[in-house]
Amino acid sequence: MNGSYDSSNIQILEGLEAVKKRPGMYIGSTGPRGLHHLVWEIVDNSIDEALAGVASHITVEILPDNIIRVEDNGRGIPVDIHPKTGLPAVETILTTLHAGGKFDHDSYKVSGGLHGVGASVVNALSEWMDVEIHKDGHKYTQRYEYGFTATKLIDHGVSDKTGTVTWFKADPLVFKDTTVYEYEILRNRVQQLAFLNRRLSIEINDLRGDEPIMNKYMYEGGIKEYVEYLNRSGDTLHKGVIYSEGEIDNITVEIAMQYNYGYAQNIFSFTNNINNIEGGTHEEGFRMTLTRVLNNYGKNNNIFKKDENFVGDDTREGLTCIISVKHPDPQFEGQTKSKLGSTEVRKIVAQILSDGLGRYLAENPNDARTIIEKALMASRARLAAKKAREATRRKSPLDGLGFASKLADCRTKDPKKSEIYIVEGDSAGGSAKQGRDSAFQAILPLRGKVLNVEKSRLDKILGNKEILSMIQAFGTGIGEEFNVKDARYHKIIIMTDADVDGAHIRTLLLTFIYRYLKPLVENGYVYIAQPPLYKVQQGKKIEYAYIEEQLEPLLKEFGPRATVQRYKGLGEMNPEQLWETTMDPSTRTLLQVTLEDTIEANEVFTMLMGDDVAPRREFIQTNARYVQNLDV
Repeated sequence: MNGSYDSSNIQILEGLEAVKKRPGMYIGSTGPRGLHHLVWEIVDNSIDEALAGVASHITVEILPDNIIRVEDNGRGIPVDIHPKTGLPAVETILTTLHAGGKFDHDSYKVSGGLHGVGASVVNALSEWMDVEIHKDGHKYTQRYEYGFTATKLIDHGVSDKTGTVTWFKADPLVFKDTTVYEYEILRNRVQQLAFLNRRLSIEINDLRGDEPIMNKYMYEGGIKEYVEYLNRSGDTLHKGVIYSEGEIDNITVEIAMQYNYGYAQNIFSFTNNINNIEGGTHEEGFRMTLTRVLNNYGKNNNIFKKDENFVGDDTREGLTCIISVKHPDPQFEGQTKSKLGSTEVRKIVAQILSDGLGRYLAENPNDARTIIEKALMASRARLAAKKAREATRRKSPLDGLGFASKLADCRTKDPKKSEIYIVEGDSAGGSAKQGRDSAFQAILPLRGKVLNVEKSRLDKILGNKEILSMIQAFGTGIGEEFNVKDARYHKIIIMTDADVDGAHIRTLLLTFIYRYLKPLVENGYVYIAQPPLYKVQQGKKIEYAYIEEQLEPLLKEFGPRATVQRYKGLGEMNPEQLWETTMDPSTRTLLQVTLEDTIEANEVFTMLMGDDVAPRREFIQTNARYVQNLDV
């Protein structure tokens, strides 16, 4: 890699107008998600300087009025005149789409921002942007407004620093929903970037309130510490983190893994700091090699009984793993970079893991035997689950003995039009059955306790009648046989009481769906119903309050003669009220369950439903101030 970085490295592909016309194409949406994406586009440029080995510290700040400030100590954006535009290179970069230094491998060996659209897109979607550049012993500044140059590049004279500082304020005409940043979303990603780039110091500060919130992250151990962090709330099977790393054909691979006594497998893969939530060739190489290495160890050390052999799921039970690949020219499947498609990576990961894991098992025979025995228990449970799963293989969910009486199915057979309400208890189930529109709404009442799947293997899970009922109703199967295309309903609505018990049941149901039927969430099929907390009535006039904050205004509106009914459970509502408030598509409120961050979701489920109390208490205390409605 050439250490120089000037205007000759900047290539131009097209202008900025498309961004203003269709911002969603470039940042995903103009809602909260797109707003936060602006920050990452600027931060990624600083991270790329760190990947190039020329930056060691990054600061991200949310200033009053939701202004973002990002500073790094890298080389500084080039300021010399670009040969094609006749403008300073920084101005070319910030006002032209696809103009950047990421297209050759002289300026950046690897880069997370591969399309060169980042900073210019942020500029186009901001009310204003200021840049301050420290380069070649000088300090330079320039201002932009709505994507256009507002001032010329100004040379302020001598500077003893290097790097770039960027300020921007998102355009409220673009981001109409909100221009307010959530600190926790930014903090979580900043910490992740620090884990993925060892020895890089990143700090994030929220300076909007009376008391500043400040966090600084730097990890000597990188992804080894990431795995330890993710496993902090569970009992680990072995003390050390198994770590493998290597570089082949300019592709660097790091793998950190550790088993715990739980049953969920948490494998998270990254390419150039981008989380590939659908996996890809690096994950395929990992899975294949892990199974092969553990099978070979079990056979070679006479641990297996006759005919015993692992399949992939056996070797991944209770595993937490981070796979991080740094690739100079990665190929992704789809626009979102959610799946790595570079075929050569599969073999490279396989070789590096085979060497590293093989060495660890040979040097730590006690850990090796513990891991093999854990996988053997999973293998035997899998065979037991195979028998239990027979019960879920029904051509129609009504074939199951006793199941027909539970499920009140809808008449339509079109999954896109069908919805199923998972309802707590017979009383609410009865009201829901009477109040529903049977043309497209099915009702499945739960009559017993739903198992906490965080603490159970699949064979035990399939012995739980309530879970079995759901699997049969959904039609997707489970485990190896799961297929989201077989879903009988494209709206699965969890409807529980608006109290602590209802919240617990809802969490148990979400844990099951997330751990074993995750594509239902990823496809947007899972929802939470929002029943009202209060009915306010005066004469024939009736209104409902769905959150505590709505009650007081209603009481003022209705006056002193109003009567208030507090609904303790869904069963207290008659069928007409249940339909009107919670089931009628024209008046109800449904919360769609989405996955913004799979790693954070895994943490939350492990924390809320696992055995370790201390992290759960810490999580609740930390997040209590952000909770506005506990039913959400």
